[in-house]
Amino acid sequence: MSDRQEPRFTRFSLGRVLDDLGLTLLEVAHGRIDDQQDVGGVVIYDPVDEPVYPRHAVVLGVGVHGSAALAEVLEGLASHSAAAVVVRSPVEITEEVQRAADEHGIVVLGLARGATWTQLAALLRSLLAEDDVGDTHVDSLGGIPSGDLFAVANAISSLLDAPVTIEDRSSRVLAFSGRQEEADPARAETIIGRRVPERYRHQLTQQGVFRELYRSEDPVVISRIEAEADMSTQRVAIGVRAGDEVLGSIWAAMDGPLTEERRITLRDAAKLVALHLLRVRAGADVQRRLRAELLSTALEGGHGASEALARLNLSGQPVCVVAAVLTDTEQGGDQALMADRERFADALAVHLSAMRPGSAVALLGDTAYGILPEPNDPTGDHAVRTMEDFLDRVGSRMSAVIAVGPPAEDIGGIARSRSSARRVLRALLEPAAGQAVAQQPETEPRPRKRQGLARSRVARLSDVHASVLMLELRDLMVVRGDEFTGPVSRLMEHDAKQKGHLVDTLRAWFDHFGDVAKAADMLFVHPNTFRYRLRRAVEISGIDLENADDRFEAMLQLRLLER
Repeated sequence: MSDRQEPRFTRFSLGRVLDDLGLTLLEVAHGRIDDQQDVGGVVIYDPVDEPVYPRHAVVLGVGVHGSAALAEVLEGLASHSAAAVVVRSPVEITEEVQRAADEHGIVVLGLARGATWTQLAALLRSLLAEDDVGDTHVDSLGGIPSGDLFAVANAISSLLDAPVTIEDRSSRVLAFSGRQEEADPARAETIIGRRVPERYRHQLTQQGVFRELYRSEDPVVISRIEAEADMSTQRVAIGVRAGDEVLGSIWAAMDGPLTEERRITLRDAAKLVALHLLRVRAGADVQRRLRAELLSTALEGGHGASEALARLNLSGQPVCVVAAVLTDTEQGGDQALMADRERFADALAVHLSAMRPGSAVALLGDTAYGILPEPNDPTGDHAVRTMEDFLDRVGSRMSAVIAVGPPAEDIGGIARSRSSARRVLRALLEPAAGQAVAQQPETEPRPRKRQGLARSRVARLSDVHASVLMLELRDLMVVRGDEFTGPVSRLMEHDAKQKGHLVDTLRAWFDHFGDVAKAADMLFVHPNTFRYRLRRAVEISGIDLENADDRFEAMLQLRLLER
């Protein structure tokens, strides 16, 4: 390369490859380097399952040894317009190899001994993606589109000659190769369920397999699981890690000894899978942040909202805002909680992409917000049905509530729709009424808990308007420092001293429209006892139950007291 003066390379050409990686990793075994020809991608050669070759690809001839095999590969690439083939050095250039390379215009490169294919693939990917983050057709790791874990699994399977799965730390199957039918029923069950069955996980944990897997950088052989006749094929697994962080594992179903070649292959494969997993995570994080920023800007309705809507492809059409919150998440700390929320937001995004194409969803704090196109739906009924269908689909796996804002025609309307959705969401998340009385000393059976004002999992403002107004009135009392006064205040003071349950009695009477039998049943007391308490409540408070204004004032204070 030293004889070329001031080369003018295209963004990713063979000249660029040799300038950056030559001497250290690659050498030209045969052929002429074209400094101006773009390379279209990097592909791992697979003699069993032919991959998709982009135009002018650099083909990594992993496992191609000898001049006859190299000539056969060159002939096989004739119809794919490959730019170069890389094989392990030293490369034997016979007349047959030279003829095939010259006839098809393919450069033969040699990979230095001691260098790994994983290292080369990662470096080529870095060159390929440089200055062109958005060019996805050349964004690859190890010759495989970045994040395409199924392609990675198939490549590893070809190298090991065994069916392979790639799993995360929770034993969920992220990807799997072909040929799974060659394994045993245990593997089939894992593939169908997309995760390792719990009984296998338990036994693997008991045998210390996961502990060894995540501590060692070498493959672990699992010859059998006790009492599991349907696991007849030996497993060989290796942990996938980035530094000290364990990202997951690779599992191959293959019998026979773990040869040194297979050991090296698995170690190299683990490094490649780590790169893909990190790229998937980084790409997902970038996309989430960008989507969240655009959605947040659009929802605020201020400067930049118009541009954000345009980038979300939601400008110039009626939309509505939805706000969703998980209400029951697994224990496990802040990181697990955030992961649950992200999975929920992703599930909502997938559902809306199918049901309401063009929707945008992002997780903002603990709330998943969405902007939905709303053509010909002035009432928002369609949006409510869509959200109800989503919650029905996720079922018990994800317990949540969703608020639907009113349709909006412009940027200001979107901001109002978001404000309305937030008000509704607060009412849906408010604890059920009646919890205040549970704090009283239990001198008798605890009163039955009343139903909350907001009972639906999906609601609009019209569905919970009274509850929303009550919450906002309570906020006003707190801001102003107002305290309860009048009849209800006197009953509260009496109950605090005498434990007379008179506030509960008056509340039950209101809730059942003066029906003493039903009100007494609610408090688990005899009707005569209830009548006595009601008379005492009237005497002590001075309330006139025949007066509509007195009743309304008392009912309002009791509702605020519940909150």
